Amino acid sequence: MSERIRKFLIINAGLLTVASGMYFFLIPSDLAVGGTTGLAIIIGHFFPTVPIGVFLGLMDMFLLVLAFLIIGKEFGGYTVYASAALAAFLITFELALPMAQPFTDDLFINLIFGVLITGAGMAIVFNQNASTGGTDIVAKIINKYTHIEIGKSLLLADFFVTLFAGVVFGPKLGMYALLGVMINSVIIDKMIAGFAIKMNVIIISSKYELINRFIHEEINRGTTIYFGQGGFSGEEKNIINTIVSRKEYIRIRDFIRKHDNQAFLSVSYATEVEGEGFTK
Repeated sequence: MSERIRKFLIINAGLLTVASGMYFFLIPSDLAVGGTTGLAIIIGHFFPTVPIGVFLGLMDMFLLVLAFLIIGKEFGGYTVYASAALAAFLITFELALPMAQPFTDDLFINLIFGVLITGAGMAIVFNQNASTGGTDIVAKIINKYTHIEIGKSLLLADFFVTLFAGVVFGPKLGMYALLGVMINSVIIDKMIAGFAIKMNVIIISSKYELINRFIHEEINRGTTIYFGQGGFSGEEKNIINTIVSRKEYIRIRDFIRKHDNQAFLSVSYATEVEGEGFTK
């Protein structure tokens, strides 16, 4: 499978996740948790016969122009598709699975489930250098020029939408919406950080040459070898250091267990890695 097709499928999975959280939990409860989505919910309150997806698609057009001009063609192109697809998913849900009322009359449950699901979907889309449009584009612009994490940037962009929600739907729903925006911010940042996490692996083994060759030839990762001395034994040690993904670490760990059950292995998380083999 080509990288472009893989990226396209991942974006669609994220969009379907976002649409599900919005349609089944947030929209029926009038929980306008930020973004043009939140504005669409507010406007839809006054025009109940018009699908929410229509308002969403119209409001995104202006911000899409900004995406192309400020962030770039790749981000803008994927965002055009993502915003149109999200609107289409919502319209399809409204036509195929009309909901007269929320699953439950408990606002807090609808908020938590809605925000968790949409936040996870948005993180998937953001991680592919795209966005669902709307104030996500504003958040990406803030992130580009200030380097504030994307979730916190989205919180800044969506704050005023929640104020409008409080005016239209009452202070109770407005405060719930603000809570949802805050939770959404945390979820997105945590998930994106999780996508980027690598494993920093330190290996001490008498069979370091065999392990080093396996990492180079089978895992296709680089290594650094340090020379040290055991503090207690005084023996010379050869220490391998490498940074790999979770899946690659599992392969290395299993290989070491098979060939040297006396090896010393230390693993820590690296939340950001740049350089050859990890970034262009």
